[in-house]
Amino acid sequence: MAVNPIQWFPGHMAKTKRLISECLSGVDIVLELIDARIPYSSKNPDIENITRGKPRLTVMTKASMADPEVSRRWLAYYKENGVNAVLIDSHDGTGIKNLSDEVRRILADKLEKYSDKGMHGRALKAMIVGIPNVGKSSLINKLSGTKSTKVEDRPGVTLNKQWVKTEIGIDLLDMPGVLWPKFEDERVGYNLAMTGAIRDKILDTEEIAMLLCSRLMTCAPEKFMARYKLTADETAYLDGYDLFELVARKRGMLMSGGAVNSSRCAEMLLDEFRGAVIGKISLEAPEDII
Repeated sequence: MAVNPIQWFPGHMAKTKRLISECLSGVDIVLELIDARIPYSSKNPDIENITRGKPRLTVMTKASMADPEVSRRWLAYYKENGVNAVLIDSHDGTGIKNLSDEVRRILADKLEKYSDKGMHGRALKAMIVGIPNVGKSSLINKLSGTKSTKVEDRPGVTLNKQWVKTEIGIDLLDMPGVLWPKFEDERVGYNLAMTGAIRDKILDTEEIAMLLCSRLMTCAPEKFMARYKLTADETAYLDGYDLFELVARKRGMLMSGGAVNSSRCAEMLLDEFRGAVIGKISLEAPEDII
């Protein structure tokens, strides 16, 4: 099943890249948020270049939606490669204390210098960066104990930088989500589309949902089949298009004449995957990219 390559780079994202560069000198550390379901695809390659030379912590978000075992392997992979990383979930609080502890470990020398100068109460300053819809606003609200940042399940909500004080002694500089102009690997674009990092209104969501069916049969077949009451005999040798139609018929999503209501089925599949209704699923594992 062929699908069209995905590219999406609104004008405000170029502005965000400039903002990150301009504000970098005013922070102690960069918190780079990535989606635990797609750690490779959700890591913007431009951010590493823009923030080079500044301490950085990779923060894997949405832990409660990802496969725990795959997330464990990602953390091991990062450790083996000398990358500072933590796994968190802003909704249930998973890993939040680890994030605070890790920031202080990375900045231990700076904190010691502050202490030597008698600057015991000085808050650390961290810049939060990442792709759209990766959970920046949710994390800020969790750390600040308020709903100071607008949170919506769609990309591109935060459009301006903003400082937020937190309850853990770290001031956060929130940056708008930013993608990069061209996805060299087409799978990256598809993964971003499936997880909601790219606006649905610019996508052929039916094609994306069909591709998602194929991917779920590869990385989480038991969960996929259980959710939609599919059997091994029914799904044998089916491609994404046929799996999509089978799910629609199982759910009774038909129009007059018996044709599949593809737009309704696509919306349902994407919503249920993104909400972890199908289960805790990771679309990428470290061994897939090594």
